[in-house]
Amino acid sequence: MHEADLDWVLRHEPELYPFPWTRGNFEDSLGAGYSCWIMSEGEAPVGYAVVMQVFDEAHLLNFSVVRAAQGRGAGAALLAFLREALRGRGVTQFFLEVRPSNLAARAVYEKAGFTHIGRRKGYYPAEGGREDALVMRVAP
Repeated sequence: MHEADLDWVLRHEPELYPFPWTRGNFEDSLGAGYSCWIMSEGEAPVGYAVVMQVFDEAHLLNFSVVRAAQGRGAGAALLAFLREALRGRGVTQFFLEVRPSNLAARAVYEKAGFTHIGRRKGYYPAEGGREDALVMRVAP
């Protein structure tokens, strides 16, 4: 992902999340040197991911597949790519948070081998309050 990709990303972010990341969130991630990827099928971008790595641990900060590409294995393919890339960088643990209510994402993560290791109370903004996050981990 590059600065030039952000217009495309920001067209899709609000379609995918009730509380989407802002341009500033993505710009800060790029500026901080986080690993930011765009996944394409042919010439068409279909997904994106932002990963922060600290020593041998990585944290998935944003993982998105556009609606038109969901349910076709794009998410599983992007996760497999990330895991391989992180393994090559010496990562031994890969973490993420997911809303308990996001059953589709949880299924993708569980199928990829992520296991539930904890809960962060009130982590996500939600309509009328806050929603917990499930913390998940896998060895790449």
